[in-house]
Amino acid sequence: MQTFRVKRFLDSGSLWIWFCGGALGLSLLMIGGLLILILVNGMGYFWPKDLIQFTLNTGEVVLGEWVDTETIPDTVSSDHPKGLTRVQLKVGNRDLYGLDFRWIDQVDIVKEEYPLDVFVFERREWGKFFGRIHEIYDGDVRVASNHKEGVTVVFLLLERTNTIQQKIHDIEYGEFGELNHYLEQSRLALRSLEMGEYPDSDEQAMIEDQIQEYERMYEVQNTAVMALYDELAQLQITVMDVAGEEKTFPLGTLLGVWMPNSLDVGQKLSLYVQNFWEVLSEEPREANTEGGIFPAIFGTVLMVVIMSIAVVPFGVLAAIYLKEYAKQGVVTKMIRIAVNNLAGVPSIVFGVFGLGFFVYAVGGTLDQLFFAESLPNPTFGTGGIFWASLTLALMTVPVVIVATEEGLSAVPREYREGSLGLGATKWEALRHVVLPCAMPGILTGLILAVSRATGEVAPLMLTGVVKLAPSLPIDGFFPFLHLDRKFMHLGFHIYDVGFQSPNVEAAMPMVYVTTFILVFVVLVLNMAAIVLRTRMRRRYAGSSV
Repeated sequence: MQTFRVKRFLDSGSLWIWFCGGALGLSLLMIGGLLILILVNGMGYFWPKDLIQFTLNTGEVVLGEWVDTETIPDTVSSDHPKGLTRVQLKVGNRDLYGLDFRWIDQVDIVKEEYPLDVFVFERREWGKFFGRIHEIYDGDVRVASNHKEGVTVVFLLLERTNTIQQKIHDIEYGEFGELNHYLEQSRLALRSLEMGEYPDSDEQAMIEDQIQEYERMYEVQNTAVMALYDELAQLQITVMDVAGEEKTFPLGTLLGVWMPNSLDVGQKLSLYVQNFWEVLSEEPREANTEGGIFPAIFGTVLMVVIMSIAVVPFGVLAAIYLKEYAKQGVVTKMIRIAVNNLAGVPSIVFGVFGLGFFVYAVGGTLDQLFFAESLPNPTFGTGGIFWASLTLALMTVPVVIVATEEGLSAVPREYREGSLGLGATKWEALRHVVLPCAMPGILTGLILAVSRATGEVAPLMLTGVVKLAPSLPIDGFFPFLHLDRKFMHLGFHIYDVGFQSPNVEAAMPMVYVTTFILVFVVLVLNMAAIVLRTRMRRRYAGSSV
């Protein structure tokens, strides 16, 4: 009887339903846990932490941000049943200590304080400095001789240095960028004339005069920049750590100054938003471990857009031919098998193909035909965002083909027959009836393609992604969108900071930040496609898609 009940229970399928539900729940828990981990560690990076000061039993004083507390291995005893613990501090001041973090045993701590007058000095180089102001000089004039005077002066001088830095930035990325562009165009035009069979001497002389004028303007702007740098060098600040060791550096190297232990919740929230915006809008610095990730965000989104523009037409046309026009037989089946197998090829294989075919073969040919004056410096014969996008389009086109075929199959046969019965041609029925109804399936393929392509790194490392791109693929010079330029990518930024950084522990917060932004970018791109797909489904509700 018992055996019969067990057999009936197994035959009912309830056990497998519970297994499937449990597997789904476990998967959702793991995904949710991963997202929460990324969210907490990523978004927590921007919050201004308090500075804690420890006085040790040796008399040494240590100041820093609390990072972690852990139990020291093999320290369990009768006096310490849970074992001894130690605290990890981010002590900063890398140029003084040679390290960013320090472990301190809990038993060595005699006193714990949160001093209100300590500063965080965020610098363009060498990371943060924790300490107090010793003195400030404006040229030969000492404008602050102690910490109290420095507190009242440093914020005013920082506004002045930020204004100067902005002027330098405008010249270096504005006037210098424009002059460099025109100089390069003039040099290429001159070389093109020299390579011609019958060079025009008058036109050559005119171009040479233009080059000399640009070089003169460049020297004028360079003199102005040097004057601004000299003005910055006049402002010097000497800071002192809690042990009394001093460090002097130009005030213009500071990005921000604040006293975290003196800030209330509102001020910390304001600084939190400011830090978050800086990461989204600024360029990276300190080997990508600090600063912003805007070029990586821009490069990732632009690459996905170019890839989508390339993959959708080819994938949809291939699916239409296979489903609507090709004779269903052995050849068609073999093609579908090949497409499915292509979807399982490792991404690095596509990267090698993209490097050999797109970059060297196609790009090298384009350079010979249209950019001969630039050789031996390649234009399209080297990695760039266009070749990287086409490589990813080739990698994801099987996904679009399969999804589009499924969408076409889901359109009721009566729609086709009704259209043909009303006098429409096969192409007209396909264009005006079948394709609109299959659009949700096409967009599903696009969503899957975007999801896969956004996080791919291996093909990009061979076809155009770089650690730091000197300029964005879009600027104000014709043709405005420069598809030959190299670019930054969020996925490669994570790899570079997490595994290629000389100071991996200090770079770990930036890894979480970039991962969070990458997940957010993928969600935004997918949500845009999902919203469009939902609207198409509502519009063509009669379809069974």
